[in-house]
Amino acid sequence: MTPTYPFPDPVVLDAEVFTELPGALRRTGQPSYWAEKNRRGSPADSFLEGPSFDREGNLWFVDIPFGRVFRATPQGEISQIAEYDGQPNGLKIHRDGRIFLADYQNGIMQLDPATGSVTKALADADTESFKGCNDLHFARDGALYFTDQGQTGLQDPSGRVWKWQMETGALTCLIDKVPSPNGLVLDLAEHVLFLAVTRANAVWRLPMSPSGRVNKAGLFIQFSGGRAGPDGLALTDAGGVVVCQTGMGLVWVHDVLGRPVAVVRSPRGLGTTNCAFGGPGGRTLYITESDSGSILRVEFPEELGIAGAPMFSGALSPG
Repeated sequence: MTPTYPFPDPVVLDAEVFTELPGALRRTGQPSYWAEKNRRGSPADSFLEGPSFDREGNLWFVDIPFGRVFRATPQGEISQIAEYDGQPNGLKIHRDGRIFLADYQNGIMQLDPATGSVTKALADADTESFKGCNDLHFARDGALYFTDQGQTGLQDPSGRVWKWQMETGALTCLIDKVPSPNGLVLDLAEHVLFLAVTRANAVWRLPMSPSGRVNKAGLFIQFSGGRAGPDGLALTDAGGVVVCQTGMGLVWVHDVLGRPVAVVRSPRGLGTTNCAFGGPGGRTLYITESDSGSILRVEFPEELGIAGAPMFSGALSPG
């Protein structure tokens, strides 16, 4: 008997390689503190994360082990913009062109794209060090939401999510009991924050009250298997949630209710860490594949109706 489900099987799509870190930019054979601690000493010539588009269509991304920031042109030509003493994990672009980094080692950093200089923007919470910042997301009013992951997990569910009003300096901890908070994105109305919880292999739904408090935090999507879990998130223009399932080599596209409508497979490694929409109509998804040092892409067929929601930076304007 053929089983029936409350929704159809998701469409399966295969990504292609858009570009990859050239040999001249790979740190082959060079040790790093990050690899020593996270890879048991196994060498890593790079570990790419944090893709974000600027208004000119350039894709910015980071390299965690060697504290670098790269930019890829629309044609896929990669250049190094910055290198500093840090471990940048997430990257988002302010609408005024400033670039902000979630840095595991230093907190929230600011990059001047014209000079490549990197300076501290928010180093701590009232002199208390962060556990290790991971990813970040701008609200429409310019408030910056970011995750403070550190080494938290099921053994230590004390990861935090912060909201920083940069104009006033107000810093609020929204939740402080998360086993490995990672990627995050607000819903279209900005009433709910979706949060990747890597070590729980899940995506949480965090409703926010008019007062700004998180109430009734709940489980939105539960995954299984793999060597890691949900990492970067993105939002579709229909309010759906895109989830990079790193350690499985997959990226899932869900509708507004969390039902899977498409799944993208990596042609390279399993390290599908993060993603960003770009291209004509915002229908192309670009994915950092960290195992191979590649940027993947997949263009969603128009009939699927999958496109990215506009970003705070104004970089993405579907249609």
